[in-house]
Amino acid sequence: MNNQNTQDIGIIHESNIEVSDILEQVYEALSEKGYNPVSQIVGYVMSGDPTYITSYKNARSLIMKAERDEIIEVLLENYIETRLK
Repeated sequence: MNNQNTQDIGIIHESNIEVSDILEQVYEALSEKGYNPVSQIVGYVMSGDPTYITSYKNARSLIMKAERDEIIEVLLENYIETRLK
């Protein structure tokens, strides 16, 4: 691989449910169970280990419907839209 070129990641959105909707529902379920939602979601995104997410309200199954790179993309897009523009 040539380190002089930037690799383009083409993300394909296959799911009918929006990643933002998934994140909202997972955040809510984690909060209701008394977890720190940000820490738990970061743990999941970094490791891929679904046990960071509670099964309460089907949150674990929901978050596994989105690819982790899609989750990062949505979070980064939101940050850029709300903080940098």
